[in-house]
Amino acid sequence: MTDIRTEVSPPPKTSNGRFIRHFLEMVVAMTIGMVALAPLWDLIFDALGWSDLFDRPDLSALVMATNMTIGMTLWMRYRGHGWAAIAEMAAAMYVPFVVLFIPFWAGLINGDTLFIAGHVLMLLCMVGVMLRRRAEYSMDHRRAKAG
Repeated sequence: MTDIRTEVSPPPKTSNGRFIRHFLEMVVAMTIGMVALAPLWDLIFDALGWSDLFDRPDLSALVMATNMTIGMTLWMRYRGHGWAAIAEMAAAMYVPFVVLFIPFWAGLINGDTLFIAGHVLMLLCMVGVMLRRRAEYSMDHRRAKAG
């Protein structure tokens, strides 16, 4: 009788350090996206004669969330994440602001509160999404890409 063995590679090692590092990498990527793309929006809106629209905190929040999402998306794709994980993270970046639009439009909060609370909730939602896929956000992506 022949002994047939199949090689099964062990699951990638995970760690809290990698989880935190991944979170911080995404925050850096979001910041780079925000800083790098903001001037582009300024040029486009100025050219269209819409620069006064940035006086609206709700529109500014959406543009900012878009800039951060683009930066984060590029980094997540580079790190090997699939589109489902990226879509979940993108939602975590928009949903807090959209939810806060309701009290903003009702006059219950001002623009500063919209931005501060939106960012705090965004970071909490990002952690929630990461915990949902903890193994993915805790693995060593360099080894996963090489393997």
